[in-house]
Order: sequence, then structure tokens, then C-alpha cells
Amino acid sequence: MNKTCHEWTIQAPNEFRFTENLKYLSRSSNECLFNIIDQKIYRALAFENEKLLVEISATNETELHVRIPGRSAPIDKPVLDAVSTYIRTWFDLDTNLLPFYELAKNDPLLQKPVHLFFGLRNMGIPDLFEAIAWGILGQQINLTYAYTLKRRLVEAFGERIEYEGKDYWLFPTPESIAGLTVEDLSVMRMTVKKCEYLIDVAQLMAKGELTKEKLLLANDVKAAEKMLTKIRGIGPWTANYVLMRCLRFPAAFPIDDVGLHNSIKLVLQMEVKPTKTEIQTWSQAWSEWESYATFYLWRLLY
Repeated sequence: MNKTCHEWTIQAPNEFRFTENLKYLSRSSNECLFNIIDQKIYRALAFENEKLLVEISATNETELHVRIPGRSAPIDKPVLDAVSTYIRTWFDLDTNLLPFYELAKNDPLLQKPVHLFFGLRNMGIPDLFEAIAWGILGQQINLTYAYTLKRRLVEAFGERIEYEGKDYWLFPTPESIAGLTVEDLSVMRMTVKKCEYLIDVAQLMAKGELTKEKLLLANDVKAAEKMLTKIRGIGPWTANYVLMRCLRFPAAFPIDDVGLHNSIKLVLQMEVKPTKTEIQTWSQAWSEWESYATFYLWRLLY
């Protein structure tokens, strides 16, 4: 990483394509946590006492250019390092995808998505509260409405950075939600249960009882899943979604996901959706790559 002032580059692996990931990030016009303007990603991030707007672009497919626009004052090196770490984590740059691409070559379900989306990374949600909240918001509703709920939550309770007439939002912290009541969340216009679940999770995190570090210490996907499913409002689907997108457990596998079923049905041109037993049989070949297999299959639909 070569840092010059508030601009530097991050080298991505050869099995990375910036444009493919940009297409994925562009899939919803109602995304509220980053903006894409002229092939550049703008996102507000907070580290320690710093709130920064970060611009990410690419000089070529495997070299990311990072800039902190609108900031002339010095920024401490640990903060700049944290920005780089966030980007590497968000784009999952430290995972070697070669073994996944090798197994996908002859896999009847993965051949097509890997061919279509080569270079795509499992775009993460590095913040644990954001990942769990997104999982809760998305329960039993379509993706379009989930984005609407997220925007309501962010714009009602998050902080923002203004730059060149645009607002760039930060996801609410657990502390900002922990002290709220269900009535406070009525602006969300979602079920009382979901409001309760969000507040419960925020309180657990604000008290330090639920942390990313504790989940990672489980060092086993099933053990981490059990830790999450003990929390009210988090079932196996939400738990595996969080383990997949935030904790980066490679074997995280939301096997009951409707989108996964629809994608498999599409690839194999099936008359009906596959059974769980069928999916378990096919997925035996994906050992320790279940997370990426799911993500690539989802990409066929979303």
C-alpha cells in the first residue's frame, strides 16, 4: 500500500474484477449507505473519533484507488490504516478464490455463475450490528422493501456527512438504538416484533455481551450459529447470513433461503424447487466454500 497524503492504492488479487463488484453494488437504486458516481464509490465511515467520506475507484481491474475527498487536515495513520482494512474486508480481498474457481469448473450448479461473474467477491458487511439489523429487516419480505426499511432506519437514527451538496449516511450504532422504545421506531412502519428484535440486539451489543470477537472465537460455524440463534429474532437463516457476510465463515450456509432455491431451480431448469435433501447432496462438493457458492448462485437473481 502506497500512501500519499490522503490518496493511496490497494492491490487486489488477480481473481478480482472491480467492474464486476461495482455492478453488484449498483443493483439497488435505493441503497443508502454508499453512492456510486462516475464509476466511483463514495461511503461514509467512522473510526475512533473520525468520520470520513471515502472515495474508491479503480485504475485497473485489480488496483483500487482510495481517496479522502474534502479533507485537508491531517488524518492519523491508524485511521487511514483502518480505512484500508475496512475496504479489504468489505471486498473480501484477502480470500484466495483459486480453489473455489477450481471446484466450480466441473460443478453443475456453479459453472454458470462463476463464468458470468468471475472476479466477484462476497461483498461483506463488516459492521456486526449492521449485518444483524439487515438480516432482521429482510425477514419474510422482498428485497426492495428491505432496502426501504433500511433507508428509514438509517435516515432516522444514523449520522451523516455532507459533501458537495450530498448526504452520506452512517449506519446507526447499537448505542443509538439500545435506548429506544418500539414507539420510537414507529417511523420505520414495520412489525412490532422486528422493532423489539432490533432493540434487543442493540442492547446486547451496547453492553458488550454480543461482539464480533466473541463470535469469531467460536472458531466453528455451528458453534457460532448456536450463539446467534439463542438471541430472540435470530433464526438459522439470519444467523448464517451474518456468519457469511460479516464473520466470513466459509462454511456458513443459509440452506433454507428461498433465493438459493430459486437460483438452483433456474440453473438446472427444474419444474419445481429443489428439496433440502437434494441441496445437501449437491453441496457436499462445496465443503468450506458453501458461503461463496451461495453468494454466486444468489447473483444470478439479484
